[in-house]
Amino acid sequence: MRDILFPSLKRQLQDYGGNGPADGVLTGDVHRISSVEYIDQNPIGRSSRSNPVTYLKAYDEIRQLFSRQALAKLRNLKPGYFSFNIPGGRCEKCEGEGEIKVEMQFMADIHLTCDACGGKRFKEEVLEIKYKDKNIADILELTVSQALSFFGEDKSGTAEKKIVEKIQPLEEVGLGYLRLGQPSNTLSGGEAQRVKLAFFLSKGAGNDPTLFIFDEPTTGLHIHDISKLLHALNALIEKGHSIVVIEHNLEIVKSADWITDLGPEGGEQGGELVFAGLPEDLISCKDSHTGHYLKMALR
Repeated sequence: MRDILFPSLKRQLQDYGGNGPADGVLTGDVHRISSVEYIDQNPIGRSSRSNPVTYLKAYDEIRQLFSRQALAKLRNLKPGYFSFNIPGGRCEKCEGEGEIKVEMQFMADIHLTCDACGGKRFKEEVLEIKYKDKNIADILELTVSQALSFFGEDKSGTAEKKIVEKIQPLEEVGLGYLRLGQPSNTLSGGEAQRVKLAFFLSKGAGNDPTLFIFDEPTTGLHIHDISKLLHALNALIEKGHSIVVIEHNLEIVKSADWITDLGPEGGEQGGELVFAGLPEDLISCKDSHTGHYLKMALR
C-alpha cells in the first residue's frame, strides 16, 4: 500500500515525483478519484507550537474572536498578537514555548517553566483580554469536549459556530480528551493519525473524490472508540470518498465492503492472495486464518 499503490496513484493523479515503482501503470477506474492521501501515524508537526487546534485551522477563528473583544480593540491588538508563532503578543523570553530548554552536555535536556510568563506563553497585556472570563491561555488548556460546550453556548455567534464546526471532528474520532493546545510532539501515533482524519472531516464534502489509505488506525484504541472511528470513516465515504484500511482488528474487518486477505502466513510464507471478496464469504475460505476468527466475530 505504502510502497506501490500510493506512489503509483500519486504519480498518475498528481504528477508525483517521489519514490515508487519506476514502471507499470495501475489500471481500473482510476478516473473515479481525483487525489490520494496516505494517513499514517507520523507526527502532525515536529514543533511544540504545533497542536490539534492549529492543525485544524480552528485557532485562526479563535484569534479573530479575541481580537474583536472591546479591550483588544482599544489596545489595537490584531489577531497576530494572539499567536505564539510570531513576535508581538507572545512571551519573547520563551518565544511562545511556555518553557525554557536548558541543554545539558552529558544528560538529557532540562525543560523549565518560563519565569517571565509562568508557562502561559503570552505577554500580560494579551492575557488581560478575555472572552467569557477566559484568556487565550485558558482556552488552549480546554479539552476538545470542554471547548465544544464553551463555544457552543452562544448559538448566535458566527465565529463560535465556525470554531465548533472545526473542532467537532476531533470529538467524533474519539479525541475529546485532548487539550486544544496540546503539543503535537506529545501525541501518540494513533492520536496523530486520528487528528489527520479529523482534519479531512472538517473540510466538509468536496467536489474531488479522494482515496484515503489508513495504516492500522485502531492501534491503541479502546473498544468503545473503535465505533467512533468507524463512524468517522463512514462519514468520509458519505462525502463521496473511498477508503482502503490496512487493519487486523476484526471490528474493522467485518465492517468492510470488500476484503483482500494476504497470507497464508506472515513473512516469507505470506504475500499470496488468499481471498478477495465480501466478509460473509471470507469465513468459508479454509486457507484464511482471518476467516477463522472472523467467523466468531460475525456471530
